Amino acid sequence: MDVKRDDRGIWKRALWLVPLIVIGGSASGIGFGPDEWYQALEKPAFQPPSYLFGIVWPALYTMIALALATVLNEPKSPERKTAIIFFIVQLVLNFSWSYVFFGAKAIEPASWLLMAILLTAAITAGKFYRIRPLAGWLMVPYLAWLLFAFVLNRSIVALNPGAGSPLFGS
Repeated sequence: MDVKRDDRGIWKRALWLVPLIVIGGSASGIGFGPDEWYQALEKPAFQPPSYLFGIVWPALYTMIALALATVLNEPKSPERKTAIIFFIVQLVLNFSWSYVFFGAKAIEPASWLLMAILLTAAITAGKFYRIRPLAGWLMVPYLAWLLFAFVLNRSIVALNPGAGSPLFGS
């Protein structure tokens, strides 16, 4: 017997989740964007232009918010609860990255934070996929961008030895 899905709940949830996550992601970077210190750092040749980040991140936040809305629309279960917890953890880690990289100028710890975000987001995507494949697939562009961001961050570390600060104290 086929289970009939009512996906209208996805859109009801997306109406508040998409703005919440996009605004949250944007707000996490306010005050911690590129400054003179960052401009002076050596960047790899594959560094995208600054404006691209302002296009890519809102699109990615929209997609992961839709993934979350899709999972939240599914019946409650222990698996769904665990997936949502992983989503929240990776999102909190994501929202903290701008502070670590730009605010604290801790470029090496920021790269390892990106790895933690990537791993947690990958676990989230896998859990989402098992609940509803569409939700897992909606996370794939985000995972690809996180991998790119990790490589970019590690390249900046390699090109600028000693340029960053320790995350906690000196």
